[in-house]
Amino acid sequence: MRTREPAGGRTADGEKVRGIMGLIFRVIINAIALLLVEHFVQGVHVSSVTAALVSALILGIVNAILKPILVILSLPLEILTLGLFTLVINAALFYLVANLGIGLSVDNFGAAFIGALLLSIVSFILSAFVRTSTSKH
Repeated sequence: MRTREPAGGRTADGEKVRGIMGLIFRVIINAIALLLVEHFVQGVHVSSVTAALVSALILGIVNAILKPILVILSLPLEILTLGLFTLVINAALFYLVANLGIGLSVDNFGAAFIGALLLSIVSFILSAFVRTSTSKH
């Protein structure tokens, strides 16, 4: 008995590989962005490229799990500040990951705030470049 292939010739295994590759690309992009943040923001320090990769992975996990919970818990502040309180949440999570002792360190909350903001911007820009270069195939 022959099974039918989904439209577009994609299989479930192909989707898994594409998802894993996407995750790896995002971690690498965020690690590069983290190294750029270290270069431009005084008070943010990354000990090595490996530390940047591990920190980027942990930041992604923390942002996926804790950030939605913190946004819901701070919903009144989110509404009052028209969503700008999310920047404070991002800085707090950046500061939290920096205090785990994995090679990323932040001197103070101000550096964490600026570092998290710049990390988001640089990561967005790098992701846009990767997205446009891979979508041309």
